[in-house]
Amino acid sequence: MSLGMWVLVGAVAAGVVLSVLKATLDGRFRGTHVVRKADTDQVDSMDRVSAADIGAELGERATLLQFSSAFCAPCRATRRTLAEVEGMVDGVRHIELDAEKHLELVRRLDILRTPTTLVLDRTGAIVKRASGAPRKPDVIAALATAIEHAPR
Repeated sequence: MSLGMWVLVGAVAAGVVLSVLKATLDGRFRGTHVVRKADTDQVDSMDRVSAADIGAELGERATLLQFSSAFCAPCRATRRTLAEVEGMVDGVRHIELDAEKHLELVRRLDILRTPTTLVLDRTGAIVKRASGAPRKPDVIAALATAIEHAPR
């Protein structure tokens, strides 16, 4: 085999590996770092989103905060999924923000792509986050964590 053929085989193999990795991780919720500080039981301001930050009231039990952009096809699917979950679970609110219009918040929360969904507890603390379009069962499981997490 010639060198060109080896390069082609390597490029195809790398493409397959990266595609499988993206499909495996895309839209999966991951936890944030330790949310509560052990000594003060307070949440760092970088780990909390307030109603003033987003220009809307937070949900009574939890909030699904979606960052989108105008030409993002997965953002539309994410909007539908989160709206369905909002209708299923009492006290949960879905809020969609245009990432381009909220750049300061995007930078503060380290949003790197759209759609990104943050699951907030009732106090606005970030409990889970997903980049990409999440599946409905994953959203419901993340909400359960947020609802259990919130101080009473």
